[in-house]
Amino acid sequence: MMRGSTLVLISLLGLQAPLSAQNALPRPTEAPAGFDTPTLVKSPGSKSSSNGIAEPPGDTFGLDQQIYETAHDVNSGLGPVYNARACAECHQNPVSGGTSQFTELRVGHRDANGNFVNPTVPINGGAEQIAGRSIVNDRAVIPEAQEHIPVTENVRALRAALNTLGDGFVEAIDDSTLLAIAARQPEVSAGRIHGEAIEVPVLEAPGESRIGRFGWKDQHSSLLSFIGDAYLNEMGVTNRLRPKDTTAVGKVTPDPEDIPDNLGLADIDHFAQFIRGTKVPPRDATLAKTGPAIAGERLFDSIGCGTCHVSSLTTARPGTVINGGTFGVPEALGNKIIHPYSDFLLHDIETGDGIVQAGPQDTANKLRTAPLWGLRMRPRFMHDLKSLTLQEAIERHEGEAEHVIRRFRELPHADQQQLISFLESL
Repeated sequence: MMRGSTLVLISLLGLQAPLSAQNALPRPTEAPAGFDTPTLVKSPGSKSSSNGIAEPPGDTFGLDQQIYETAHDVNSGLGPVYNARACAECHQNPVSGGTSQFTELRVGHRDANGNFVNPTVPINGGAEQIAGRSIVNDRAVIPEAQEHIPVTENVRALRAALNTLGDGFVEAIDDSTLLAIAARQPEVSAGRIHGEAIEVPVLEAPGESRIGRFGWKDQHSSLLSFIGDAYLNEMGVTNRLRPKDTTAVGKVTPDPEDIPDNLGLADIDHFAQFIRGTKVPPRDATLAKTGPAIAGERLFDSIGCGTCHVSSLTTARPGTVINGGTFGVPEALGNKIIHPYSDFLLHDIETGDGIVQAGPQDTANKLRTAPLWGLRMRPRFMHDLKSLTLQEAIERHEGEAEHVIRRFRELPHADQQQLISFLESL
């Protein structure tokens, strides 16, 4: 696993870095923010602006976005089972790369020892099966491929499609930063909060691993891994990282279906370049300056919400090699301050879905801390989108967060509303 900047760890632990080290690293700057990737029917990407990331030879940010928004059909690899025809179908509010109202379905069961087991889903009248994954796709290219949940699979969960804006900066967070947060949480919470960091494989670097940060279960550590996995599981498009389809029923194209273009870039490369080039979700600058929102931010920190919903993180310095040696943090993403309001760790707040993916069995009822940037663009909340107000979402926090929510409940109503005003500014 790659180890990163000692300076980040020193800062998190409140220690003083040596003078020589302080002088060696320029002061970090704020990451650019903006909803600047509008989804257009004509000339996709033509009015978009990136965070300044350098493009591969011949590529442009507009082209990356256009490919991100391209709708597939069976002739370009769609299916045989899938959830959406394009990345932007699930990641589009308010612009391409944002969050949405879509949920995906995950199921499974527990064995005699209480361990989670992935389902075996019959298709084609029981003549074929799809196994080895917890996801069950909602759509199929032909009736014979349609999946249905067997009654034996009694662990069932809905997962919201995630925001991907600013995820290039999340990818550029050093492992040591996340590990330091995890190490400090028990200390600042009297042992009640203890985020779990898990090492997961880097698909593009076989044999290498890194601290997971993408997906509700932190099942991926690199954007390319996350994208390659999603291209297969959400759209059914095979690629160099996930080269085998889940079923041949209804399949009309050979694997892998995602092949390099005339620039030498496959779709997954364009997707990664697009996401790495997006700006972080911006705050509502007007609301953020109001008295209630300012007071609410202080309350957010004082009652302990910020222990998991970490307000500020600094990315690794430019040139840091990550993802098993396959990617160097570029100038546009390195040494940048971001405000995701997340620790990107797994926690049990008693809303867990029972699903195990890349982590050990103890992660079944743990979920990644939901980043709160861009929260004002969501009409529904929590991992399953079952909370329809921020008050409801806050009240659902128990487990590791029980003492924090007790403090929230003890606040006067006016103070609770101030805290919610702060959240509405994110």
